Amino acid sequence: MATPAAPKILFYSHDTFGLGNIRRTLLLAETLGAAYPRGSLLIVTGSPMIHAFRIPPRTDYIKLPCIDRTTADRYRPAFLTMQAGEVAAIRRGVLEHSMLAFAPDLMVVDKRAGGIEGELIEPIRALRRRHPLVKLVLGVRDILDEPSKTRDSLKRTRDMAIIARYYDEVWIYGERAIFDAVTEYGFPPDVSAKTRFCGYLKRPTQPPRRHNGPPRVLVTTGGGGDGTDLIEAYLEGLIALPRSVALETTVVFGPQMSLADRARLLDRFAMLADVTFVEFESDLTERYASADIVVSMAGYNTVCELLSCAIRAVLVPRTKPVGEQLLRARLLAARGMFDLVEPSELRPDRLMATVLAALARRPASRTIDLDGLPRIQDRVRALLNGTDT
Repeated sequence: MATPAAPKILFYSHDTFGLGNIRRTLLLAETLGAAYPRGSLLIVTGSPMIHAFRIPPRTDYIKLPCIDRTTADRYRPAFLTMQAGEVAAIRRGVLEHSMLAFAPDLMVVDKRAGGIEGELIEPIRALRRRHPLVKLVLGVRDILDEPSKTRDSLKRTRDMAIIARYYDEVWIYGERAIFDAVTEYGFPPDVSAKTRFCGYLKRPTQPPRRHNGPPRVLVTTGGGGDGTDLIEAYLEGLIALPRSVALETTVVFGPQMSLADRARLLDRFAMLADVTFVEFESDLTERYASADIVVSMAGYNTVCELLSCAIRAVLVPRTKPVGEQLLRARLLAARGMFDLVEPSELRPDRLMATVLAALARRPASRTIDLDGLPRIQDRVRALLNGTDT
């Protein structure tokens, strides 16, 4: 095992749909790498997109075979034509070998205490036996899914028992006053005692860029795998505007939008002179600084970026395969932080009317806890030093 000044930190990011898990993991790796300049950090991930992001200093990664989520707790191989059981065995074997060989001082698991379909359980047992001093943390975004569905899922996967037996802490990357996961998801007392609400994870920002001319709109749907309807509704609404209303728009497709959907959108809308189409950018910080308003889904990372930038936004959350985006968007919209278009009400006229109304108002002031990263640094220091704060 390494010393507290030069720790070995292992991250597990299972990654199925979208970019949220791996982006959050890379942010944590960058933050902890900066806090421990002599540390070594390793990410074990199933993300098909990790190569598209900047990897933080002193951080490396091991790639697991990709899987897709078909329902909340069901998965299948994404690319390999092998049987699901064979792919699961490969992932489990890579995980166990990596964890035991790296021998981390701290392991941070994203969202799934037992991993996808329990793939982490045996590796964690083996790690605990061979390296009993390792600290194990489960990191959870503010909202997993609707409370009743999440309770059922946690029961099926036996996550509460796994956390109680093997984990030292649970970090919730959110604010309890907005959504109390401990209560809503029915954490038992032994897990509740290990749980800490860290706050939302603030992202780097740039000063807003002043400009002359019409308002600038940024339309982004994260990975883009299910963003076609949102982009199409916005562009149809844009075309229908009277000539007296002008907007400059940038549309970011996302790396997981299908080639067919991308081609169809470009065939219909590429002729629009006031619209710029971008395939993908791993860092939208400059785009946020140049925009007057953002139209987006309501994924955790996107919302953290919007909160960090204090920019106007219209949220159109997805509802499948889980309902966390809809719940998050409703809670934040009820506090006046964003405008919301319900997925069932996504029509070009409705969306464009909401965008124009938001542009006509001053940006709302927001009071929300964005100190998650400093608190995580404090928790890591306490765990590695064997102290509590």
